[in-house]
Amino acid sequence: MYTRNKKSFDQINFLQSQHFISFTHQVDDKHPQKNEKGIIPAGSFYPKNDETAIGLTINDVDVSNGDQPIGVIVEGYVLEERLPEKPTDGAKTALKEIKFYATGNQPSVKSAAAKVNEAKVNENTAGGDK
Repeated sequence: MYTRNKKSFDQINFLQSQHFISFTHQVDDKHPQKNEKGIIPAGSFYPKNDETAIGLTINDVDVSNGDQPIGVIVEGYVLEERLPEKPTDGAKTALKEIKFYATGNQPSVKSAAAKVNEAKVNENTAGGDK
């Protein structure tokens, strides 16, 4: 059995609302947001901050001693400026059920590039099979 000294973590609340849905995933020590102590901070993109993102980590997790289960938010409302890193356009597009809010509780505006990409997808799929 593995035992360790008690550690405490300080977390910044990045949730805009108490409404969220999360699922458990397994995370290893190869995560890009892992710090020098082996901690992946809450609010990190899982698995990466790009078009492969499926959610945001809900808690800090220590992966210094191997793989760990982690809660991943797949639906909810978050304050963008409180996340450990700024979301990329690809991550925002991939996370359809996560609503990003900016300062003053206003919805974060997608970049022009993300809007153009969405328009292309909608244009290509409109009207079913051609």
